Amino acid sequence: MREAAELAQPAPPAEDLVPARRGAPKHCGWCGRRLPEGGNVGRRRRYCGQSCRQRAYERRTALQRSGLPEDAVVLSDTEIAALQDRLFQLRCAAEDIVTAADDGADPGELRGLADEIARAAKDLEQLR
Repeated sequence: MREAAELAQPAPPAEDLVPARRGAPKHCGWCGRRLPEGGNVGRRRRYCGQSCRQRAYERRTALQRSGLPEDAVVLSDTEIAALQDRLFQLRCAAEDIVTAADDGADPGELRGLADEIARAAKDLEQLR
């Protein structure tokens, strides 16, 4: 009887039969910009344009020649210093919230400080 009920159910819509693209990158593999939503046909986009694809190729070939592991991240001294500065700003903003909460700040002030942390964290996400 259960089998008859299952057979009587209508077939799922055609779009449910197409497998969803799982694991497709949402951001360019080189510059980090958001990729446009693509269709269900063809290879998934990894880069936003030809120049980003070329820079990624150059990096991969340089890594192969240098013997560094594939997942290595190479930063210049300037990039490391900038990253450390941005991390310091994020930590200071978090400490400001803790201090304000301990001092009995009103919710509006805490909201402003939390917005500052969110902005600093968003800026920090952009490593390139």
